[in-house]
Amino acid sequence: MARRARSSPALPAVAPQANHRCGFVTLLGRPNVGKSTLTNALVGVKVAIVSPKPQTTRTRLLGIRTFPEAQVIFVDTPGIHRHEGSLLNKRMVDVALAAVQDTDVAVFMIDAQRGILPDDEAIARRLAESKPPILVVLNKIDLLPRPALLPLFERMAALLPEREIVPVSARSGENTQDLLNTIRAALPEGPALYPDDELTDQSERVIAQEFIREQLFRVTHQEVPYSTAVVIEEFHEREERPLLTIRAVIYVERPSQRVIILGERGSRLKEIGQQARKQLEAFFGCKIFLGLFVKVVKGWTNRPGILHELGL
Repeated sequence: MARRARSSPALPAVAPQANHRCGFVTLLGRPNVGKSTLTNALVGVKVAIVSPKPQTTRTRLLGIRTFPEAQVIFVDTPGIHRHEGSLLNKRMVDVALAAVQDTDVAVFMIDAQRGILPDDEAIARRLAESKPPILVVLNKIDLLPRPALLPLFERMAALLPEREIVPVSARSGENTQDLLNTIRAALPEGPALYPDDELTDQSERVIAQEFIREQLFRVTHQEVPYSTAVVIEEFHEREERPLLTIRAVIYVERPSQRVIILGERGSRLKEIGQQARKQLEAFFGCKIFLGLFVKVVKGWTNRPGILHELGL
């Protein structure tokens, strides 16, 4: 289990209560509807990376929020999309769909600003036949006038009758507390499954990998395509002083992509490393030595070995 960020606010000790509720809550929807942003908002601490790029989330990620009367285990999933073209895309969609079958509550997210698209309708039709309770979330309501929500409510009510629909803004936090209350009420009764100070099930290596990938996306903007990956090759904490050594390889498919990431005289890779190190030091609460390397591996998105390293 990953340690809790030392810079995070301490959570109170939790004593078990009668009628305690606990369960898994899967967030799903198209790419870029805001699942990771909402996961972070509901957990109260950043556990999932966020980027404007689609398909930032590549594998299942747990974020855990514990209360005296309930424990909510959020499952952030890759965006459900048409996966022609690579084994990577297929495995991401498989991860998202499999998570729905094993959840206690499914939260189906819609980007309210973009409206209900054909892919949303296709997902809704699949969910209509699923077993777990379904909540519909209309996200990004801060980006459109309130009257524009009414047709979205009507359409979703037709696609998924008798399901509760909650409008929120994951970015601003508007209505997220109401959503959290609704989710908690829908959970089955049961004891907590994780210690009260656990925030995620991700290993420290995976957290480091994801924070580096987030800065890779941010620093390169739209110049680097989706086909990049980060794999941690060394993760070592020295006992003699609080220093964590992390060495990571950034995989790309073409030499031209490597040139973009490196930048002039390595300036862009240096910036990625500096920004990633700041986040890593805040999370782990110690000094970080971070070494980044860029490697060209043609067709890595179809290589099972690399995908296995990424948890897919």
